[in-house]
Amino acid sequence: MYLFLFLFWLLLNGKVSLEICLFGVGIVAAVAVLAYLLFGYTPKRDILFLRRIPAFMLYVFVLIWEVLKANFRVIGIIWNTKKKLKQSLVIVDPGLKTGFARFVLANSITLTPGTITVKADGRKFVVHCLDRDMIAGIEDGLLCRILRKMEKMEG
Repeated sequence: MYLFLFLFWLLLNGKVSLEICLFGVGIVAAVAVLAYLLFGYTPKRDILFLRRIPAFMLYVFVLIWEVLKANFRVIGIIWNTKKKLKQSLVIVDPGLKTGFARFVLANSITLTPGTITVKADGRKFVVHCLDRDMIAGIEDGLLCRILRKMEKMEG
């Protein structure tokens, strides 16, 4: 974080001089102390963040793929007027431990067409889906597995 803040400082200044660099080091040190005092931020968290980047990028690509698949399923539902929909509320327990992982999954479900997270209660979600098959297997799906892997990196 500190290196990125310092580079951002230099970028905002547009030029590099001894005074700007010294002032930037002071500003970045003050921000670092405030981040530690207010948020408990440490360099260890930076390392953890850097270790999670590949898994997070994989998560983003899988999410985009799932959104595309869901778009085509919803189009199919709209065009096929003879098919009986099984709209339902489903309780999903993805087995995620951290609040951040549950937050990411709940929002990912809502981003996916045809599904919406109605309620996040503890470790379980209540999800409304246009067709019951749209949410089937989410607990063992790739998105949950990636989030569980990211949780294991923390401890």
